[in-house]
Amino acid sequence: MKKVLLVAALLAGVTAVHAQDTLKKLKDSGVITMGVRESSGLSYTIGDGKFVGYHIDVCERVVADLRKQLGGKLEVKYQPVTSQNRIPLTVNGTVDLECGSTTNNAARQKDVAFAVTTYVEEVRIAVKASSGITGINQLSGKTIATTTGTTSVQTLRKHERAAGVDFKEVYGKDHADSFLLLDSGRADAFVMDGSILAKNIATSKNPADFKIVGEVLAVEPIAVMLRKDDPAFKKAVDDSIKAMIKSGELAKIYDKWFLQPIPPTNTRIGLPLSAATKDAWANPNDKPAEDYVAKK
Repeated sequence: MKKVLLVAALLAGVTAVHAQDTLKKLKDSGVITMGVRESSGLSYTIGDGKFVGYHIDVCERVVADLRKQLGGKLEVKYQPVTSQNRIPLTVNGTVDLECGSTTNNAARQKDVAFAVTTYVEEVRIAVKASSGITGINQLSGKTIATTTGTTSVQTLRKHERAAGVDFKEVYGKDHADSFLLLDSGRADAFVMDGSILAKNIATSKNPADFKIVGEVLAVEPIAVMLRKDDPAFKKAVDDSIKAMIKSGELAKIYDKWFLQPIPPTNTRIGLPLSAATKDAWANPNDKPAEDYVAKK
C-alpha cells in the first residue's frame, strides 16, 4: 500500500512539474501554438491559412509580450480547433493559447484555466428576416440550429420564457455549418453567441436576409483559454491583457473588429462596446459565468 501511495505521489509530482512548464517549453522550442477557429465571431479564417479576428489580435499582442519576456524568437503556429476538441487539445498540450470564443464557466475550469475576461457575450437568436419570428415563444414546432460542443440550445431550454416551447434541434459541425443550416432553410433559427451570429450575418452573401431577434438568453464572459495549474504562464498572459486594457489598445482592437469594415467582405459587424464588457475591463478577473451572472 505504501508503495502504491509513493508511486501515486511521484506521478502527481511529475504531472505538476510538466503542467507548470509552458514558459520553458516556449523558450526551448521557439514555437507557440495558437488555437484558432474557422468561423467564430472572434476568430475566423479568410483562407490560405490566414486567421484573423478580435481574439487573434489579442493573442498576437500577448505573443509579442511573451517574446520580450523570454528574450528570443517565438514563432506562431496556428492550430484550427472546434467546439468539440478545443478543451482536449488545450489539456494535452497541443494548444498553448486557445484564441477562439470560449465561455469561461465553472465546469470548464475543472479542466482548463482562463485569462482575464476580454469580451462579455450575449446569447441570442438569428432568423431569416422574412420568417416573422421575433422571440422565443414563436419557436414552438420549429427547427433550431446550433453548433456541436456548445451550450446554446441548453441555455435556450433553461430560459424561463421557453417553458412549453417544443422544438427540434439540428447541429452544425462548426459555426459556418450551423449558419448554413439557417441560410438553406434546414433550420428556422440559429441560437449562438451574438458576436458569432453578427459576424456570420455580416459576411454572408445577403446580410439583409437575416436578423437577430428576441431576448438575451444568457450573458457569458469570454476569455483566452490555457492549460490549468500553470500560474507563471497565466500571469504572463493576464499581465499582457491588463496592459492592453490600461493603454487603451484593447479598445482599439475592439473598434477595429466590431465597428470598422472587416475582411473578407469589408462589412461592418456593428456591435458597439457593451456596458458589461466595459465593466469586465474596468475590473479584470477570470470569474466563471456562474459568478458573473449571480453578480448581475
